[in-house]
Amino acid sequence: MTELKAYKTIYRYNKNSKVKYWAWGFFAAAAICMFLPWTQNVRARGGVTTLRQEQRPQELNSIIPGKIKKWYVKEGDFVKSGDTILQIGEVKDDYFDPSLVERTGQQLDAKQLSVDYYKNKVTATQNQMGAIENVRSLKQLQLQNKIQQLKIKLQSDSAEVTATVNDFSIAAKQYKRQQAMYDSGRVSLTQLEQRNAVFQNAAAKKISAENKLANTKQDLDIATIEIDAVNQDYVEKISKAQGEQFQSMSQIAGGQGEVAKLQNQYSNYNIRRGMYFITAPQNGQITKAKKAGIGEIIKEGEILVEIVPDKADYAVELYIAPVDLPLIAKQQKVQFLFDGFPAIVFSGWPNASYGTFTGKVAAIENAVSTNGKFRVLVTEDETAKKKWPQELKVGTGAQGFALLKNVPVWYELWRNINGFPPDYYKADNKNEKSK
Repeated sequence: MTELKAYKTIYRYNKNSKVKYWAWGFFAAAAICMFLPWTQNVRARGGVTTLRQEQRPQELNSIIPGKIKKWYVKEGDFVKSGDTILQIGEVKDDYFDPSLVERTGQQLDAKQLSVDYYKNKVTATQNQMGAIENVRSLKQLQLQNKIQQLKIKLQSDSAEVTATVNDFSIAAKQYKRQQAMYDSGRVSLTQLEQRNAVFQNAAAKKISAENKLANTKQDLDIATIEIDAVNQDYVEKISKAQGEQFQSMSQIAGGQGEVAKLQNQYSNYNIRRGMYFITAPQNGQITKAKKAGIGEIIKEGEILVEIVPDKADYAVELYIAPVDLPLIAKQQKVQFLFDGFPAIVFSGWPNASYGTFTGKVAAIENAVSTNGKFRVLVTEDETAKKKWPQELKVGTGAQGFALLKNVPVWYELWRNINGFPPDYYKADNKNEKSK
């Protein structure tokens, strides 16, 4: 029977097969691959944000209620810090007066002048009380000198009275003796009359000296009463001046309170006037205008627009499951895949991956987020050769995987089959600190 070539080709009887060699080669390659290094990692999803909160998109709110009068920008425009975005008008009747600030300033000036007037009045009253006190002192000194003089005169008059009393007593005795001698006929009537004249003269001097002494006593009493009256009079004058002073001080205190109130109103009105113009707090782009049109009413604290800062230090926020949180540490290296940027990733061999970017953990929040995971901020690694794309924007999606411990492939397979977590790994930051 003639054998066909096709039969020999299809049916390889009595020929050695090479399949077993291929099988052994496959198993040998697989065994070798089992001992290759595998980098354990923790994967997480997140997005691009900024490291500093002032660099994130910011909402501009209206501090006061009002109505939109004019827009100076539109969505998509770039503004600089201090540029006017929109102007709002008043809706409260308390602030309708366009000259409210000026009128309040005039009231403040008038009240301040009133306070200054009463301050000057207090000073004048103090000077007046000083003058009254000086006059009282001079008047008291004058009266005290008068009293001293009257006391000296009183002593002199008392001595004079004593002398006239003695002269009167002597004259009376002599007159009695003369009368007795005239009755006995030893002296003449002329001699008796002469003695009587001497007696009457002594009596007159005695009465004059007594009257003079009485007048001096009366003058002394009057002077004593006068000094008390002077004291009382000047006490009343000083009390009246003090009352005017206290009244002026009360006016000053009340005026200063009103001045402080007007100053507060003036400042509030002036600040409120500056709130009619909404300005950009920093350089950036205007986005998401919440209000539109002219004359639209806005409430206090209502969002008007958003501004995205033009310069930002980008970071990636990742959300790590609680079971993986102990494996994450500060300064730990993290590889990223940014949405929109092509990449090929070999999870077990990150060095062989293409299109990934390197970062390092900057902060780990201790409080769990609303999604039940912990938030981690990762910044760009300055030491990496490949820099983050300049085209990154806030909100761009990112997938990161933190590199952990290097283990054999067989160990990683055994770990996953048994459901064990990755080996606990603590980042070595000695090299980072030395840099």
